[in-house]
Amino acid sequence: MPGGGFRELGGSLPAIASLNTSYSTSLSLPSPYLLVPPAERKAISDVRRTFCLFVTFDLLFISLLWIIELNISSSIWDSLKDEVVRYTYKSSFFDIFLLALFRFLCLQVGYAAFRLKHWWVIAVTTLVTSVFLVVKVIVSSREHDMVSVSSQLLSQNVFGYVIPITSFVVAWLETWFLDFKVLPQEADDERAYLAAVNASCERAPMIYPRAVSDGQFYSPPESVAGSEEDLDEEGLGRRAVTSQDKEYVSQGREAMSVVEQILAQEDNWKFEKNNDTGDSVYTLEIPFHGKTFILKAFMQCSAELVYQEVILQPEKMVQWNKTVSGCQILQRVDDNTLVSYDVSSGAAGGVVSARDFVNVRRVERKRDCYLSAGMATDHDAKPPVGRYVRGENGPGGFAVLKSSSNPSVCTFIWVLNTDLKGRLPRYLIHQSLAATMFEFMSHLRQRIADLRPSLRPHHHHHHHP
Repeated sequence: MPGGGFRELGGSLPAIASLNTSYSTSLSLPSPYLLVPPAERKAISDVRRTFCLFVTFDLLFISLLWIIELNISSSIWDSLKDEVVRYTYKSSFFDIFLLALFRFLCLQVGYAAFRLKHWWVIAVTTLVTSVFLVVKVIVSSREHDMVSVSSQLLSQNVFGYVIPITSFVVAWLETWFLDFKVLPQEADDERAYLAAVNASCERAPMIYPRAVSDGQFYSPPESVAGSEEDLDEEGLGRRAVTSQDKEYVSQGREAMSVVEQILAQEDNWKFEKNNDTGDSVYTLEIPFHGKTFILKAFMQCSAELVYQEVILQPEKMVQWNKTVSGCQILQRVDDNTLVSYDVSSGAAGGVVSARDFVNVRRVERKRDCYLSAGMATDHDAKPPVGRYVRGENGPGGFAVLKSSSNPSVCTFIWVLNTDLKGRLPRYLIHQSLAATMFEFMSHLRQRIADLRPSLRPHHHHHHHP
């Protein structure tokens, strides 16, 4: 996560930090996936590409079997004359090859060229294949007594069995793959995409008009300009100017949009593990970024305090969060957006080297919650250096939810999607991520406990008008 978040990661992961295989990047798209019109997303989805590959395999495999069969009894040219020129339905394999060609053409035209989202093409090809093969096998064996044995399909050689059976199985495998994998997966991605677009459209009116008139200060949505926690007093009204700044702002908005979607989908979170304190870690697969980890913890302190410590002052996190060895704010882009450079401590007695991250982060204050969301970016001030392995964060962040009934408790949620660019197996990293998140929580609770004595009078004084 930007400033605060993702860095803890590297630190406490004993083995993890250097271990990662790149699961998030293999899925991540270079273009900001959330805010582009559908046509500019991926031309063809990964599952659909795999399906088209399998259809090609079907054609090549049947062709290979047929060529081997042609070579078995006599030279290939004689056999070709036999099967193609003197073609008979009962004893030639040529039509099974043509059937494979028919499947290949129909499916590639339907699902690759026209990218149909319906199953009717595969229904036709599989039906034709099944009927044709069943009839062919029945007809060939029925005439067994009348025709000399040599001309029989099934008694010629083992291929009499292999080719029809293979064609049949492969045709049904294609059907299963399209119906169970390709179409549902694409429908899910489409739903997530539309949700993202809707989320960005709903939020847009709230965000854009504010920045229009130059004379007007731009403060985070639904917050009070000049309130005591303003992000940066001297820079109130700071606004993105250059195209690079605008790029940071749009990356921040994209990350915020993904985090809001993740928070909205709590029913779909998959429980992974919890600890004695009652904190729980969940996971959620998100399109293009892979597995995202979500920590949910209930805290006995006000939301403002957690907001102050975790979201507003990432640079100070080094003092209390042992998993981080450095955080520096490289640039404050506008009142909601900043770019930070974060270094995680080495872990496991130095087995895991330190990681560094450059994150863009967006902060928003709402009536009932504080949000901070970010993702990896590039900044001229900090190109990757040999000293650290540069990690890469997908969209993630922190949310601090106020309690409607009791102002002195809150819910803290940390959404983490990271790629540590190491070489260790993915499952290992996944196991340790939960441990890291729990460790971060124990540091945070300790920090809040240390602050408590000094804060009480200060807070008391606030609550009186």
